[in-house]
Formats: sequence, C-alpha cells, structure tokens
Amino acid sequence: MNIQEIVKVFENKKSKPFDIENYFSVLVPIIQVKGELHLLFQVRSNRIRRQPGEISFPGGKIERDETPKEACIRETYEEMGICEEQIEIIGQLDHLLNHTNDMIYPFVGILDKVCVENIDFSKDEVEEIFTVPLQYFMDHKPEVYDMSYKVAEDNSFPFHKIKNGPVYQNRIMTYPVYFYEYEKYIIWGLTAKITRNFIRELIKSNSLK
Repeated sequence: MNIQEIVKVFENKKSKPFDIENYFSVLVPIIQVKGELHLLFQVRSNRIRRQPGEISFPGGKIERDETPKEACIRETYEEMGICEEQIEIIGQLDHLLNHTNDMIYPFVGILDKVCVENIDFSKDEVEEIFTVPLQYFMDHKPEVYDMSYKVAEDNSFPFHKIKNGPVYQNRIMTYPVYFYEYEKYIIWGLTAKITRNFIRELIKSNSLK
C-alpha cells in the first residue's frame, strides 16, 4: 500500500464513534395539559426484559436501515400509539455515550392534538404514562449522587504486561447519577440525565436573552 492509496481511504471519510455496537434513539415529548406545557413519561411494563418497571421516554434501538429520527418516531408509535403526523420534531439534543457503551440520540418533539387521557399506549411495553409540568424541572434541580465501580478481578487479564498494571487493576471509576422526584415517581439514570440536559438548554437560552 502506498501513500496515495491511504489518502484515498481517508479523504472522504466522515468521523463517527467506533466500537459502538448498539445505537438507540429517544423522544423527549412535550405535550399541552390544561394549557400548560408538560413532559410525557412512561413506566415500562414489568413484563419486558430490559429495565422493567422503570421510567423512561419513548424510544429504543435503531434498526439497520433507519435514521435516529425515524427510530424515535417509530418507537413512539409502537410504545405509545402516537403516530408520526402527531409528532413535530423540533430539534435534537446532544447525543451521549452511556457507561455500557451504548450511543443514545435524544430528539425533542411537540405532540400535536394529543390528549393524555386518550393515549392508547401498548400494554405489552408500557405499564402507565404520566406527565410532569415543564416548570417543575425549571424550578427544581435534580439530586445527584456518585456511582462507583471497580475493575473486576480477572486473573486471565495480563495486567503484568502493562506499565503500572496494578494501578489499572485497582482503579475505581465514578460517574454522576441524577434523580428527580415528582409525586410518587422517581425519574433517574439516563432519563433524568436527558431531562437535565434538555432543561439546561432551555435555561441557557433564556439567560442569553
């Protein structure tokens, strides 16, 4: 291989995350409730395998032949029965890589002519739905706690081949976990993190006016 061949490989290559196996997309749904803006959440069914009983936004894994935006619209329909014509995607939040190496693309959407009481959500995937006033998140910062985890002891891993190997072997990694508490609901983890980022964007925009 010569230098011209190497140039040809990289000259039109677009940068993207590598070593990511799973890509997910979620919708942050804004809905009107009695003239006030709310965020719509779901409690995941206890019958599903992934995170049963936890609170989330509608969303899921991106299929091979669809865009992140298409995925969040499809998943919102499958989980909440809200069709594409009722969702106005107004923008995209910063995407994030979680601690399990999943890439998540959050979108912000306005639900048009959707009444909470009439949402026919999937009973197979969703236990219940609820809303939280947008102003609540503007007025209440999330609680934040540090979660730590340590590299698992594995005698088969060649720490002895690494300079300062014992340092890596005993390393403790820490990341923040956010919690919002509203009535009987605890919104935490990834959903709280996305909510926090969404609210921060709104507050930042207001501070610039």
